[in-house]
Amino acid sequence: MRCDYHDRGLCDSCTLIDQPYAQQLTAKQDGVRALLDGGGADTSGLTWLEPVASAESGFRNKAKMVVAGTVRHPTLGILDPRGRGIDLRECPLYPEPIGRALPIVAAFCTQLRLLPYDVPKGRGELKHVLVTVSPDGELMLRFVLRSAKLLGRIREHLGLLLEALPGLRVVTANLQPEHQAVLEGPVEHVLTDGDSLSMPINGIPLRLRPRSFFQTNTEVAAALYRQAVQWTRELEPAEVVDLYCGVGGFALHLAAPGRRVRGVEISAEAVEAARQAAAEMGLPSSGPGAVTFTAGDATAVERSLEGEVPLVVVNPPRRGLGVELAQRLEESQVRSLIYSSCNARTLARDLAAMPSWRPVQARLLDMFPHTGHSETAVLLQRR
Repeated sequence: MRCDYHDRGLCDSCTLIDQPYAQQLTAKQDGVRALLDGGGADTSGLTWLEPVASAESGFRNKAKMVVAGTVRHPTLGILDPRGRGIDLRECPLYPEPIGRALPIVAAFCTQLRLLPYDVPKGRGELKHVLVTVSPDGELMLRFVLRSAKLLGRIREHLGLLLEALPGLRVVTANLQPEHQAVLEGPVEHVLTDGDSLSMPINGIPLRLRPRSFFQTNTEVAAALYRQAVQWTRELEPAEVVDLYCGVGGFALHLAAPGRRVRGVEISAEAVEAARQAAAEMGLPSSGPGAVTFTAGDATAVERSLEGEVPLVVVNPPRRGLGVELAQRLEESQVRSLIYSSCNARTLARDLAAMPSWRPVQARLLDMFPHTGHSETAVLLQRR
């Protein structure tokens, strides 16, 4: 992939962009494999499946743009080392609906005189714009503001933006008053009637709310869920516990008649989205085949792992499972485990902390082309 911003030295986020993509993919799989083989876990019986490649461009479903510059000429992109804005509206990582939306959003900000936040001076109001696109081309737009000062102005003129972007379904304003490198704050004002974006994947009607996590590469996420479905079909578990379930991606894909599925997620907003999708699918919330979601800390899972659980799915953040949860899984009666990891180093550490588990199959899924990051899914069974 060629990128004018990279060639001009304006952005170095895609650290591997100068390497042919096939070379990137091979190097990533070799690197993850080496980390797991050398991490202390017994990987002698581990079979590596063919890696899942991504599209080289247009694969990111979310644009996180720092707003800088002036009211008349705002920049949407990143900051240089001196805190000045570098405009990246035409970044080739974004699909066409996001690329089309960004200049319209910038024009709206100018029209309403939304003053960009000046990081070096610590003044201004508009800090970020976050744009997410669904597989159907619908959009969610979030303004991250320093205070509520501009809320009335945005609400009053929101119709102009909705008219200019017919696919815009959700608009919110997040308040982040701190002068620090934190993307968003705890307060979210929903400005539209709709408060969630439909994100259908593999026929599953997932819902995304403003502050919920969602995989950044929709097509590769779909492949990740299909891999989990394939492994689960072979195991035929009567029950699945999905820890760090988010908006229910794994849990809802693994739901089946007569199979009990329980999801645990710390974000109440994500849990509500998962419940909404489950209801839309007509899944029961009680009885033998119930699909339920609970808001809670996935690391405090004593009740979720009581008794003999046939299958647990974990999809932790970059920090991994940690000592407590790894030890709990090691001591539990769980029979099979699917571990989806975005950090091979913490994955290797966690596997080494669970010696009674045997890695059986693994697959690298390239969520993040042109960078050193990737997703790895591993199926483990008791020795």
